Parts: sequence; structure tokens; C-alpha cells
Amino acid sequence: MIHPSTLDNYPGSMEALAEEIGDLRYDTLSEFLALLASKIQRDGDKDASRSRVKLASHLHECARHLRASKDAIDRAWVICEPYT
Repeated sequence: MIHPSTLDNYPGSMEALAEEIGDLRYDTLSEFLALLASKIQRDGDKDASRSRVKLASHLHECARHLRASKDAIDRAWVICEPYT
């Protein structure tokens, strides 16, 4: 797969995209992070199956960090949810 450097369905900049994602309600942001972690994990699995060991290792590490970020935002949501 050739990874694109832009998003066809998003006209804004990467900075604007980061702001919009960061402004999501934390439970929704958690779902996004989980989905992104799963996608990166699958990419790492595919690279591992092609013997791209270093690349797979880094992608799996990224997926672990994304899952840790999801867990952290879940804890933030527990604090914020009563006020929404």
C-alpha cells in the first residue's frame, strides 16, 4: 500500500485536523484512539508477516502507546462525564 500524505475527504490542514480530533468529547476521542491503535496494530501484523521485523516492531510499539493514550483519556472522561 502506498500511504497518502493528505486526506481526500478532509480539506483542512493536519494542524486543523489535530485540533478537531482533540476537541472531541473524551469518550469519542477514546473510541477514535482505540480504532487507530487497531489499524496500526494490523499494519504491524502485516509487516511482520512479510518479515519486516523492525517496521513491525515500531508499529506495534505505536499501537501500544495509542492504547495507553486511550486508557489515559478514559480516566479523564471519568472525571469529566458528570459535568457533560
